[in-house]
Amino acid sequence: MKAIIPVAGAGTRLRPHTYTQPKALIPLAGKTLLSIIVDQLAEAGIKEFVFIIGYLGDKIQDYVKQHYPHLQCHFILQNERQGLGHAIYLTRDIVAKDEIFIVLGDTICEYDVKAVLYSGDSMLGVKKVDDPRNFGVAEIDENGVITKVVEKPQIPKSNMALVGIYKIKDTGFLFSCLETNISRGIKSRNEYSLTDALECMITSGADFKSFKVQNWFDCGRIDTLLESNATLMKKLGGKIAPDHIFENVIIVPPVSIGSGCEISNAIIGPNVAIGEQAKIAYSIIKDSIIGDFASLFDVVLHKSLIGSDTEIKGETRTLNIGDNTQIDLG
Repeated sequence: MKAIIPVAGAGTRLRPHTYTQPKALIPLAGKTLLSIIVDQLAEAGIKEFVFIIGYLGDKIQDYVKQHYPHLQCHFILQNERQGLGHAIYLTRDIVAKDEIFIVLGDTICEYDVKAVLYSGDSMLGVKKVDDPRNFGVAEIDENGVITKVVEKPQIPKSNMALVGIYKIKDTGFLFSCLETNISRGIKSRNEYSLTDALECMITSGADFKSFKVQNWFDCGRIDTLLESNATLMKKLGGKIAPDHIFENVIIVPPVSIGSGCEISNAIIGPNVAIGEQAKIAYSIIKDSIIGDFASLFDVVLHKSLIGSDTEIKGETRTLNIGDNTQIDLG
């Protein structure tokens, strides 16, 4: 079994942060999107990973090598973003005939990973949504078997969205369908879709069972990322690195604070994740994510996402500030 994690997207909805940081490395609940996914799969027993990289891919590669030296990792470069189907097709030589477990690089879900991993069936993760038109949609019979999948239908016949988790046993069949779609130029919304390849398999006789995820955390926009951070912080609790310097600091849990932080005369929390080596003084921060090496002085922040190497001085604001920024609100 090999895990495939596509992380080649540019993350345009999280700009300006994704101008300098891959979306998968955006901090969340004291970790990163990517580390939450890899940890889930590694704890379930997967030891070999394939990362499909593109935009800022060198940072993904450096991060994985630094944090997961014990795992067997491969990196596939997707030079042109032609869709998820095209990205998965690029892994065919590494995958060979092994089973695969695909998890999109921004898909954080709560589900029984081991139950899916060790099931004898090919399986697709689903969750009921209010408006399925922006998702791949699965039509499911009374036995949980998926009878049809459609990518972003204008008139959906189901409200069960594909969440971005796919366990596929017959990879030769999948790659054959992907090759057919690519060679014939079959696209959805100008991209080669993985959903189209799955539908090719289903219409040709492949069986897929559905499994429902308990929670699906949306990390695609600033507001939903902060909401997901707060929810995960409450579930996972906070962690404060021991090598810190605090002076006259009030902590309102849950809070996650990285190593080497210097904080004085401040109220931190709830639902605050602070990266490493940050310096904060005379400030109040809640419901926010603060990047590594950020420097905050005399600010009150609420529902803010602050990038790394950022310096802010001044007043009460709600901010969306990318990396390597300097702001003086005084």
